[in-house]
Amino acid sequence: MGLDIRWPIGLMFTLLGALLAGFGLANQSASFSHAGGSDININLVWGLVLLVFGVLMLAGAVRGGKTPPSA
Repeated sequence: MGLDIRWPIGLMFTLLGALLAGFGLANQSASFSHAGGSDININLVWGLVLLVFGVLMLAGAVRGGKTPPSA
């Protein structure tokens, strides 16, 4: 079994993060106001968090590439 679980996890989080960050950029009016008074675009922030996590998973999968067992 040569499947590294970081590939599908990285692809999924990168795709979802890019979609959510793009949605956050497109809808700047959708912001979350909290007690401090500053507006936070929660879709953009969490989209970037998911995107960074996905890219880190993909980088770990590339860096930790396994060599297939010899027959």
